[in-house]
Amino acid sequence: MAGRSGKRSASRKPIAGNGGVKVPSVKTPKPRVTKTLISRDAARNAALITRFYAAFGRRDAEGMIACYASDASFSDPVFTHLDYAGMCAMWRMLCSRGKDLQVKTSGIDADVTDGRAHWTARYTYTATGRPVVNEIDATFRFRDGKIASHRDSFDLWRWSRQALGPVGWVVGLPGLRRTIRKKADEALKAYRARE
Repeated sequence: MAGRSGKRSASRKPIAGNGGVKVPSVKTPKPRVTKTLISRDAARNAALITRFYAAFGRRDAEGMIACYASDASFSDPVFTHLDYAGMCAMWRMLCSRGKDLQVKTSGIDADVTDGRAHWTARYTYTATGRPVVNEIDATFRFRDGKIASHRDSFDLWRWSRQALGPVGWVVGLPGLRRTIRKKADEALKAYRARE
């Protein structure tokens, strides 16, 4: 409200339990987030993605796992939802089997909460002995300097034609998708039982 001087007075609110006496309200200032802090966090997250793929290229599953929060999750077209323990076992299994694995990354980008990368995996699919070149787009969510969520997407139909050969062409994608997921799940369960 405007007083006699024409200036607005501070709003007053009654406080419960004080007999209805009005006191000036106090506004809490919002914390300042500077561009420097944002760019520092973004750079830290981009470096985390780089470190993750460098470990993958060395087939260092423990180095990869160290990049994740302890409650992180993972999904891709084959492993549709893995909790932290399942994800750790998957990376250990893939690194132990990928004797000729080559990982190349590009397009690494991150901000304070999200990140993305494109990566190419070249390897021999152990079940058939066939060479595979898989192009993958990854997205990440970060929390407290770690990866909290990791989603990979790739063309499963293209992958299956490379990894499985003629079977990948003959079997329809819906049936093939179920079969691939089932075999991958069985392989991961067997690996975890031996771990």
